[in-house]
This record gives sequence, C-alpha cells and structure tokens, in this order.
Amino acid sequence: MLKFFARYKTFAIVFFILSLIIVYIIYTLKVPEEKLPIFQPDMVNAELVDTTVQYVRKYHKIADFKLVNQNGDTITEEFYKDKIYIADFFFTTCLTICPVMTDHMIKIQEKIKDDDEVLLLSHTVFPVTDSVPVLKKYAEEKGVIDEKWNLVTGDKKEIYDLARKSYLATKSTGDGGPYDMIHTENFVLVDKNKQIRGFYDGTDSEAIKTLMHDLKVLKGEDH
Repeated sequence: MLKFFARYKTFAIVFFILSLIIVYIIYTLKVPEEKLPIFQPDMVNAELVDTTVQYVRKYHKIADFKLVNQNGDTITEEFYKDKIYIADFFFTTCLTICPVMTDHMIKIQEKIKDDDEVLLLSHTVFPVTDSVPVLKKYAEEKGVIDEKWNLVTGDKKEIYDLARKSYLATKSTGDGGPYDMIHTENFVLVDKNKQIRGFYDGTDSEAIKTLMHDLKVLKGEDH
C-alpha cells in the first residue's frame, strides 16, 4: 500500500494543485454583466407593429409627441428627456384588463416614487371620453403622483400611431379612425435614449417582478 501511494504521490500533488487552480479560476471569473436587448420592430411580433415600420432593424426610437395630461399641461417627449419610463395604454371606463394594469402601475409608482430617474406614462385609447377632467378625477381616485405619472389624452390618431409605430405594443389594423379601438396589456420599458428595452404583461404580477428586475439592470447600464 505504501508503495502504491509513493508511486502516485507526484501525480496526486499535481492533480491537487490543478484542482485548486481550476476552482480559483471559476470563483474569480467575472460574471458577464447583464444587459437588456434594444428592441427593433423586426424583433417584435408582426401583429403588434404597423406595416410601415415592420421591417426596421435598427435606430428605432419613440417618436416625438404632444399630448395633454390630467392637469391640462402639455406633455411632450421633453418631459421624459434623460429619463427611463414605463408606458402603457388604457381607458378610464375599461372594466376588463385596465383595472389590473392600473393597480400594477400604482405598485410600480410606490417603488419608484423617490427615484428621480424613472417616470410613468399612460395613454388613453379612448380620448373622446377621457377628457382632462375625467383623467383628473381618475388620477385622484387612484392616487397618481403628478410628478411621477402622466395620464395623457389628445389626438386619437397620434395616440394610435404611437401605440403601433413607436411602442410596438398593440394588435390593430386601424389608423385611429372614429370606430377604431385598440386594447393592450403591454407595459413598455423605455430607456433614456427613447429606445424600447422590454415588454411586460401588465396584468401579470410575475411579469411586473421581471419589469422591476429589468429596471434595475437598465439603471445599472447607465452608471
């Protein structure tokens, strides 16, 4: 037995040293930094994208806009300059998915209320009835913090174009005409460069957890 160990002593020492080196390398290797994709129209389900931008492969950004919020203030892309924001589409009289979506937005608002980098933006898809006073009443009922969250109304075609051509968020073949109606559960995460970084089911609590995780990842990319 002693002869056996003596014979393989050198091999055992070398094997032990190599094992230590391998373990050390594994534990000291830097984990690759997590990054979010930058979504382009050709990466998204074609049903959610207007045909005019369906095959765009790079440089896609949220278009400039001019809408009015719950306080009657004009809101443009400048309000969100150098900010990360989460956008969605809703209407105040919706009785199906919107109440759940709004509840989740309220929870997100609570988590980001002291974060100067992050804002919220909700577009009504029924502007003919969701006037400024209606949005104001809704905002007060839901506890919307004006500095953090804009509920916006305005020209229907502009809102529908934003949904289809910018946010790539809703199924519709309409162009924002009087009888068109879009309805989407999507929350969209937008970075400081007006690029889409994630889509999330606003009715799913697990998806909201993923959104909050991705928000942290996105903030980490900026620092």
